[in-house]
Amino acid sequence: MPSTIELIATILFVLAIIHTFSVPVFAKLAHKPGPHAGIWHLMSEVEAVFGVWAAVLIVFMAASTGVGSAVEYMDTRNFTEPLFVFTIMVVAASRPILEMVNGIVRYLARVVPIQTEVATFFITLSLVPLAGSFITEPAAMTLAALMLREAFFSRSGNVRFKYLTIGVLFVNISIGGVLTSYAAPPVLMVAQTFGWDTSFMATHFGWRAAIAVIINALAVTLICRKDIIARSVGTGRGINERRDGDGANKRESVPLIFMAIHTLFLVCVVVFAHHPAIFIGLLMLFIGFCGAYSRHQNPLMIKEGLMVGFFLAGLIILGGLQKWWLQDVLAGMSPMALFWGSTVLTAVTDNAALTYLGSLVEGTNELWRYMLVAGAVTGGGLTVIANAPNPAGFSILRGCFPDGAISPKNLILAALVPTLVAAVMFLLPV
Repeated sequence: MPSTIELIATILFVLAIIHTFSVPVFAKLAHKPGPHAGIWHLMSEVEAVFGVWAAVLIVFMAASTGVGSAVEYMDTRNFTEPLFVFTIMVVAASRPILEMVNGIVRYLARVVPIQTEVATFFITLSLVPLAGSFITEPAAMTLAALMLREAFFSRSGNVRFKYLTIGVLFVNISIGGVLTSYAAPPVLMVAQTFGWDTSFMATHFGWRAAIAVIINALAVTLICRKDIIARSVGTGRGINERRDGDGANKRESVPLIFMAIHTLFLVCVVVFAHHPAIFIGLLMLFIGFCGAYSRHQNPLMIKEGLMVGFFLAGLIILGGLQKWWLQDVLAGMSPMALFWGSTVLTAVTDNAALTYLGSLVEGTNELWRYMLVAGAVTGGGLTVIANAPNPAGFSILRGCFPDGAISPKNLILAALVPTLVAAVMFLLPV
């Protein structure tokens, strides 16, 4: 039987999920004048949802079992992932990194024998998510979301286009990181326990994911091709490119040496992703370096990164007490039921937490393990809480949507077909 604390944690977890789906309602209330507009605005911040409800849990725990018990519980949580996502967001969103990636994308777009704007859109939704297997999924999400915002979302009022795009982006990021054993959070949580290395991931998951990513990106590109060519959904241009003849206001390009230094910081953060004392130290050095050469920088995404980290930390605090029901549910499933079950459960739990709990189930075979992880990454684009990088993309892109809010219902609908494409690929026989 679950303890009182576990029951309360599950109730608060459910309330947090309901709150997440209610964000558009609070966003509309926040835009109405009144004495409570500020609190409605706070309630509409999806990045704050799980952190707020986690705080309620800790207060209840302290009141019912003592402050020491609450502190002890917090001390047993592993907050490396929120800290890492915060750090990688700040570094990956820096101007030299963005300008370098945009330059690579623009070069590839010119080489591809189709219109540059269309090629840019396709590459942003395909190659950038696949690059997440090497630079980590949070970094790929940050780069892709910023590129989409600058090139296509900022100047477009086409909401249908934006939801189609973000649905594919979230799914492709979730499955695009499985070519290696260290870049996707749900894989990272089980790779050592299951004995999966990068070679195993590439041969069992990677090629399937790559094909699904290409199919999803190609499909949405073809659907939106006419609008992209007509530039009714943006210019297709990237950071610091000339817009509507405003060349006089165009900033100078970032020198190559600064791109190289920022890339070195990014690589070091990725290499030491499991050592917060090191990558936080690197972040402090990075912030100092950016301050010394501010003329080559945009404002760092400190606030956005902190909010995303707060979201993930709240998810860890609340999710840490869901083992009493979730592990039993997973253990009782056949491999095929497990695949679809983990795909659905991921949407309301977080795929890394799901695979971690699955790794604790004893007596499982290789097929069961494959289905667990495949389902978890397949469903990682359905909601903002399904995959750790999703809050980063949400934070960057939500300002481009009506009332500054992304509808959870519309996100699920937009991600449904790309999710089914991924499911078909992962269920193909070896």
